[in-house]
Amino acid sequence: MNIQENVRLTMALERAGWFAEEIINLIKYIESGEEQYKPVKN
Repeated sequence: MNIQENVRLTMALERAGWFAEEIINLIKYIESGEEQYKPVKN
């Protein structure tokens, strides 16, 4: 994921009500695939 894609994703998730920590963890999960960062459905 490049910087432009990262910014677009971040802005869209913020508009959808996501918090910064949730967004960061999602990006970490996308880039690393590590289960510890996988989003949890509420």
